[in-house]
Amino acid sequence: MIDSFAIRSIRVIDGIGNVLERATVMIRGARVAAVGAHRDVSIPRGVRTIDGRGLTLLPGLIDCHVHLCLGGEPDVVAAVEEDSPSLTLLKAARHAKQTIEAGVTTVRDVGSRDHSIFALQRAIDEGLLPGPRIVGSGLAICMIGGHARFIGREVTGVGEVRALAREQLAAGAGLLKVIASGGVLTPGTSPDQAQMTGEELAAAVEVARQAGKKVAAHAHGASGMKNAVQAGVHSIEHATLLDDETGDLMKRHGVFMVPTLSALATTAACRRGCGIPDSALDKAKAMTKRHQQSFKAAHRSGLLIAMGTDAGTPFNFHGDNAQELGRMVALDMSPMNAILSATSAAARLIGIEDRVGTIQKGRQADLLLVDGNPLKKIELLRDRDRIMGVMKAGRFVAGPLARV
Repeated sequence: MIDSFAIRSIRVIDGIGNVLERATVMIRGARVAAVGAHRDVSIPRGVRTIDGRGLTLLPGLIDCHVHLCLGGEPDVVAAVEEDSPSLTLLKAARHAKQTIEAGVTTVRDVGSRDHSIFALQRAIDEGLLPGPRIVGSGLAICMIGGHARFIGREVTGVGEVRALAREQLAAGAGLLKVIASGGVLTPGTSPDQAQMTGEELAAAVEVARQAGKKVAAHAHGASGMKNAVQAGVHSIEHATLLDDETGDLMKRHGVFMVPTLSALATTAACRRGCGIPDSALDKAKAMTKRHQQSFKAAHRSGLLIAMGTDAGTPFNFHGDNAQELGRMVALDMSPMNAILSATSAAARLIGIEDRVGTIQKGRQADLLLVDGNPLKKIELLRDRDRIMGVMKAGRFVAGPLARV
C-alpha cells in the first residue's frame, strides 16, 4: 500500500519563486500529490497529517559543488595522500550523512580520489547508507602538473583526454569535471593562469555530449573561464576573477556560475599557523575580496547562478552547506533568489529539473521543513535545531519528524 500523508497550514516556498501561506501539501509515496490552498486540496479520511503552523516547507537543497572525499582538514591534500582509499571512503560516507541531515538532498561531487564515490552513490541509492543523491564526476581531468591532481588524473593531448573522459563515464560518472585554471590548494599552480588547452577542454565536452552528460569546469582566472566556455562547458566553478567580457560570454552561452563563496572565505579567515599551507592561505586571502566583487557583478548582470559550496575544503565542513546562502545574501542577493539558486536553478544545471528542485504535483518529494521563515532570516537554514524534517523521495530521513 502506498503511504500518504499531508502537511497542513504550512508556508510553502515552491522553488519557482512563489510563496503560499497556510497551504496544504499532500505526499503520496515518493511524490508530491497536491499542493495549494487548504480549500483546494482535500485530505482523505485517515491520512496522517502534520500541523505546519509556524513552519516553512521548501524543496530539499541542492549543492552543486562538493568533495565528499575531503573533510575540511587544514591541509586536505596531505589528508588525502596520507589516508588509505578505504578510510577515505568511510569518511565520505560520514560526510554524506552530515549533508543529508543539513537538508541537502542532492549533491554534485566534482572530484574524488578514485571511483569509490560511485560505490557510495549506489549504497545510498539502495538504502544501505544515509545520504543525498550523488551526481559524481569521479576523478577530475587535469593537465600534467595541474591543479586538483590529488583528486584527479593528469593527461596531455586530446587523445588522452578523450580516453580518460570515457573511462570516467564507463565507471559511472554523471558528469565530467575539467580543470581550466590553476587553483588555491594545489602547490605550484596559479589561479589566474589557464590550464588545459581549448582543444583538450572541447574533447572532454564532445565525449560528454555523446553520452548525454554535462561538463563542469574549475576556473578562477578569466582566460581559463573563456577557454572553458568556448569549449562548451555547462558551468564555471568559482569564477573568482570574472571580468565583463567573460560574464557576457557566459550569458550568451547559458553557462552557469557556481560561485563557492564559502571555500575562499573559510580559508582566508584563518591565520598563518592554523595548518593551512602558506601558499594556499596567501592565494585565498589575495582573491577573496575580488571573488565577492565577481559574485555581485554576476548577480547584477543576470548571470545564471547555482549554489555550490566546495564543501570539504579547509574548514568548509559538510553539513554546513547552507552557509553559502548566507554569504550570497550578504552580497546583495535576495533570500528568495539564494533559495532558488539552491533549488530549481541547481536542478536545472544538473539536468534533473523534471524530478526535483520544486514543490509541484508529480515531482519527487525531496523536501525541507524548517521552523520559521528563511525569507526573513536566511540563517535559519543553517541552524540544525530549526530543521524539523528532511524528506527524500517521500520519506523523512533526518530531523525530529524522522523519529516519529
